[in-house]
Amino acid sequence: MEKSLKVIASIVVVIGFSSPVSAQANKSDVSGTWAFTVQTDAGTGSPTVTLKQDGEKLSGHYSSATLGEADLTGSVKGKALKFTFVANVQGTSLEVSYAGTIEDKDTLKGTVDLGGYAQGTFTAKRK
Repeated sequence: MEKSLKVIASIVVVIGFSSPVSAQANKSDVSGTWAFTVQTDAGTGSPTVTLKQDGEKLSGHYSSATLGEADLTGSVKGKALKFTFVANVQGTSLEVSYAGTIEDKDTLKGTVDLGGYAQGTFTAKRK
């Protein structure tokens, strides 16, 4: 019985010490320049997105031949990220929303909504 308690106590100590390390290992920083590949109902695109992460806050810039240039804002929580920006398409404002996951330090993937007019998917690689 006493030996079992020592084993359990050792396991609790190991788990207690490894948890903070695991939590830090799961933190990702998506700051940098990303090459996106986007496929939607309305067609495909290859925007370049520059992201700056400050804790859970995300800011940056979106640049594409189709939607032009726009500043973006969003958030990162664990492995989930999302950001939005307003594009001007032929004189009409369009809110574009990206939501996805951090697959690894150099890969993102998820979905995109072009103001309710078109939906699709994206993958992104860090440049």
